[in-house]
Amino acid sequence: MKKRIKHLFAGVLAIGLLAGCGTNNNAGNSEANNTGANNGAANNTAAATQPANTAIDVLKVSFVPSKDPDQIITATEPLKELLKQQLGTQGYTVGDVQIDVGTTYEAVGEALSAGTTDVGLIPGGTYTLYDDGAEVILTSTRKALSNDSDNPKDWNDNKPTTGLDDQQASYYRSLLIAGPSAKGQELAAKVNNGEELTWEDLDSANWAVMSTSSSAGYIYPTLWLQEKYGKSLTDLSKVTQSDSYGSSFARLAVGQADILVAFADARRDNEEKWTSEYGGTGSIWDQTNVIGVTEPIYNDTVSVSKNSPIMNDELKKALQDAFIAIAGTEEGKEVIAIYSHEGYKVAQSSDYDGERDAQELIRSMK
Repeated sequence: MKKRIKHLFAGVLAIGLLAGCGTNNNAGNSEANNTGANNGAANNTAAATQPANTAIDVLKVSFVPSKDPDQIITATEPLKELLKQQLGTQGYTVGDVQIDVGTTYEAVGEALSAGTTDVGLIPGGTYTLYDDGAEVILTSTRKALSNDSDNPKDWNDNKPTTGLDDQQASYYRSLLIAGPSAKGQELAAKVNNGEELTWEDLDSANWAVMSTSSSAGYIYPTLWLQEKYGKSLTDLSKVTQSDSYGSSFARLAVGQADILVAFADARRDNEEKWTSEYGGTGSIWDQTNVIGVTEPIYNDTVSVSKNSPIMNDELKKALQDAFIAIAGTEEGKEVIAIYSHEGYKVAQSSDYDGERDAQELIRSMK
C-alpha cells in the first residue's frame, strides 16, 4: 500500500518547494544565529559525547529538481566546503561531499530509502511518502508574517499583513480570501461580525482554486472544508481552476470569482498588480477579506537516510548543527536561497502529520 501511495502522489510532490513565506512568529533566524554563535562553546562542553576525528570518506547530498538541475548544482557548489568545515568543528573529517539533483522528487525519496544518498533536501510531501526510509532532522524557515491567527477576523482586523524581518517561520497557511463582489462582501461581513459561515454560504459563491496538487491552492482548503462541513472543493457548485495565483486574483478583482484560495502572503505578492493589471479599483487590503484559515503547512525538510551505512545519531546531530550554522553565514544564505530557505530549525516527524492527512485525502479522492 505504501508503494502504491508513492506512485499515486507523483504529481503532488512538486508543490513542496513553492515560494510562499511562512506565517507564524517562530524566531527561526535567532535560533540559527544562536546555534551558530554557540558552536565553539558547544564543541568544548560536548567533547565527551562527540566523535574524535571520525572519518567519512564520502557524504552524499541530494536535491530535488525544483529548478533547472544545472542551476541547483552551480548554486550549491559552495555547500561542499561549508559542510566539510562545519562538520570538521564537530570532530568529523569528510573526504568528499558529493551533490546531485534527482531526476524526480520520487528519485530522491527512493535514494534516501535505499541508503544510496545520505542527506536529502526535500519537500514535506516527499518526506512523508518515504518516511519508512527517511528521517526529517530540520525544517526550513522563511520570513514570518505579522498575522498567524486561525481566526479569519483577526487577519481582517490587522490589515495589511506584513513581513517580519526579525522573525522566521517554519510553516505557512492557506487562506480563503473573499473579494469585492457583492457575494464576497456579504461573506466577509458575516465573518467580521463574528458569524459562522454555512455550507450554503460557501456553495453559493464562485471559487477560484489551483490544481489538485497545490497544497495552499487546493489540498489544505479541502482539508479545511472537510473538517468544518464534511465536504471538499469537489462538492462546490461553482469552481474554476486557475493556471496561476495571478489569474485567481485577476478573477477576484473583477468579480468573476467571489472567493480564492492562496498561500497566506499571496496578497503581498500581488498588491501592486491588483490595481495596475487585475482591475482592482482600490487597495487589495481594502477590497479583500479573509474568511477562512487552514492549519499550518510545514516548509521543506532536510532529511537523512535511515539506511545509509554512515548515518547514526551523532552524525544526525552534527548535520543539524552544521546546516543551522551554515544558514547563519552570508555565503550559506546564498546557497540555501536556491530553495528560498532563510534558515533551519530542528524538526520532528509529527510536524508533518498535516502532510500525511493531505496525502490520505488525495488518495481517497482518486
